[in-house]
Amino acid sequence: QVQLVESGGGLVQAGGSLRLSCAASGRTVRMYTVGWFRQAPGKEREFVAGSSWSGGDRYYTDSVKGRFTISRDNAENTVYLQMNSLKPEDTAAYYCAAAPSRVISIVASEYDYWGQGTQVTVSS
Repeated sequence: QVQLVESGGGLVQAGGSLRLSCAASGRTVRMYTVGWFRQAPGKEREFVAGSSWSGGDRYYTDSVKGRFTISRDNAENTVYLQMNSLKPEDTAAYYCAAAPSRVISIVASEYDYWGQGTQVTVSS
């Protein structure tokens, strides 16, 4: 019922910023919880940030707290991940995911829909 497409990745120097976008299809996306995950080569996919369907509840993994901000524009069916003070350890493929839930989950298997991913590379 939902299709997700990420964009906004690229190459950036350490300390720089990027904003990722996740465009979602379907009018019902407003009721979905959305999460951002990332996966670096040789590592497991990890939760980065999540937003409840209303946008009123947000949660971040410890490594990005204070640097990343998740937001959503329901009128445009778009979710954003603003990434500031980027570090080389942030280098990964970033994915947005959606679940038909009102609560945030950090477990990847609980998300039903996934985007194709966008690469973020941070140079030192």
